[in-house]
Amino acid sequence: MLMHTGGKFHTSSNGLITTSAAQASATPEFALEGSVFVGGAVVQWLRDGLGAIRSSAEVQALAETVPDSAGVMLVPAFTGLGAPYWNPEARGTITGLTRGSTTAHIARAALESIAFQSTALLQAMNRDASQAVTELRVDGGACVNDLLMQFQADLLGIPVLRPAVVETTALGAAYLAGLSSGIYLSTAELSRQWRIERSFEPQMSRDQAQALMAGWEKAVRQTVAN
Repeated sequence: MLMHTGGKFHTSSNGLITTSAAQASATPEFALEGSVFVGGAVVQWLRDGLGAIRSSAEVQALAETVPDSAGVMLVPAFTGLGAPYWNPEARGTITGLTRGSTTAHIARAALESIAFQSTALLQAMNRDASQAVTELRVDGGACVNDLLMQFQADLLGIPVLRPAVVETTALGAAYLAGLSSGIYLSTAELSRQWRIERSFEPQMSRDQAQALMAGWEKAVRQTVAN
């Protein structure tokens, strides 16, 4: 997750790192970055490690066979925890299992772990920023999962916007090439190219969302304790 901070090198007080942002001129620009070690790759683990699905595209259908994770919480610290926790010694855990837990509950908890980690990052960014973030623009392969995007919006309490072109990194590189070659004249012209495909609006009460995040943070503490 990236938050553009303009020309100011801003040092985080909440577990984020400062990185150089893409720039169209000689003037340096920066961003706050929250980097997790395992995000969408948790779906690959469900497929390759657990054998729960045959392809990544199947995970949403499997997760939707249950109404929620039934208290199952998966912290995918397979290679430690990145931002904002920074604990390389942590290892993955699955907590909240009962006799009623199924593969579908674990799949749903795996998807939700992506949203929980993103929420922790955005909360850290809100604490660093001078004003609260009012919307989240997503990209990448995981954002095509409607269940995940809705849960993300519910946790954050702000709209989650999915663009028409989800491979934003490649698109950004093409835009920069277009700027340098004169195809585009300004970054303002590039901004007008952006198109939204779908907006996911929060539907969950803030009390419920906060309770879920408290459960996530408890699971993270258990992971670190191991």
